[in-house]
Formats: sequence, C-alpha cells, structure tokens
Amino acid sequence: METPQAPFRATLGRSVRLLGAFRKEQTDPDFFYGLLARDTVAQLASYTELDGALVADVGGGPGYFTDVLRAVGARPVCVDCDAGEMMARRGAAPDGAVLGSALDLPLATGSVDVCFSSNVLEHVPDPWRMGEEMVRVTRPGGVIYLSFTNWLSPWGGHETSPWHYLGGHRAAARYARVHGKPPKNVYGRSLYPVSIGAALRWARRRNDTTVLDALPRYHPRWATPVIHVPGLREIVSWNLLLVLRKR
Repeated sequence: METPQAPFRATLGRSVRLLGAFRKEQTDPDFFYGLLARDTVAQLASYTELDGALVADVGGGPGYFTDVLRAVGARPVCVDCDAGEMMARRGAAPDGAVLGSALDLPLATGSVDVCFSSNVLEHVPDPWRMGEEMVRVTRPGGVIYLSFTNWLSPWGGHETSPWHYLGGHRAAARYARVHGKPPKNVYGRSLYPVSIGAALRWARRRNDTTVLDALPRYHPRWATPVIHVPGLREIVSWNLLLVLRKR
C-alpha cells in the first residue's frame, strides 16, 4: 500500500485531481477511494501524530481509509453498521472491524486517540448525535476529524445531483426514471440535508472541544475564508472539514 506523501499541501492542483476523481466514484471505486484515502490520511497527519495512534474510522465501510491509516503506522478500528458494505471490496470485513452504529458507537468513552469520519454525517438521520458520539469516544487531548458533503453544494445530492436543488424526493424520482433503478443514496432514508452553518454552530458551542480548523475540504487553502460567508459557503464549499481537539 502506498503511503501518503508529506507534508500535506492543499494546492489548486490537488483540488483539480480530487474533484476530477469524483467522476469515477461509481465506475472505479478503488481508484477514487484509494486516492481520497491517501489524501485524507496525509491531511489528518498534519494535525496529529498517527504512528501508534488508535484511530476509530467511523463509517469506514470496505476499509479504504483503514488500509492507509494502517500503512502509516496507526492502529485503526473500522466501525460500520452495514456488514455488506464492509465486505463489498474483498468479500470480508477489514481486519479488526466492528459492526456498530455511528449513532451509538461500540467503543468505550475516551478510548481512542483519533476519531475519524469521512463523508458519513450526511447519511445518518441524527448527525449531531453522531458528532457527540465521536467526541465521547475520543480521549482528552485527542483529535476528531469530521467531514461531510453539505446539502446545498453541487454534489449535495450525490448521484442525483444537481437535481437535488429542486428537492431531494424529486431528484430521487427523476434518477429512478432515467436509470431504471433507485439511487444508492435515497433522500430521507440514507441521505439527509446537513448544512455548514449547523455544523459550525454545533462545534463552536461545545465546551469540551477546541476547534482546530474549519475549512472546505477539497479546496485550496487560500479558499478557507469562504467558510465565514453565510449562504455562499453552502454552495461553493462542496465539503466541510471540522477538526476538533478534545479538552
């Protein structure tokens, strides 16, 4: 397994590569998720030491992020509520995987050094309960890395985009008509509207964490100030990354 390059740099070229790779998410998931996992773990390593760290990969599914975390010396625990999803890549769950819900993580309080989740928050019906659980299982001084696709971004409806701007149910119905099957991500069942504004309010009102970073995950670093512009941030950000430290 190729290890992430260091140091991590959020450049325009990186943004172009990542956004271009989204076109292959459905047709070549190994390419897309492999690229995303290497980039993400390199980004995570800029906030905390990973070598030897116990890392909860919340909603880790088939283990793309888990594999790269292990390659850089971390001790990952992949947690997912869908056994079929965990077995989708190899026909077996990732080594050390645990079946469990992000809304009630099967991990002890303060038991992990890092709690990590990539693009899972928009798929749970109670996103801030998931956030609470991620904070709970992280030890004091540990790091929470939480990213999600915000609903009003161009990719907010996932494979039903951009028709989600006309409504999630309408976009799902259109997808079924065009493709002859329902979308994988069904609005109101496995895809929910989450906003950047709500995420920032949740993070900033906490007294048990410190916000280390809040930024548009796939954008160049110089685009970070857009996060502070209500309305505009929901449309142009694509994906929000929150990095918190547990007090």
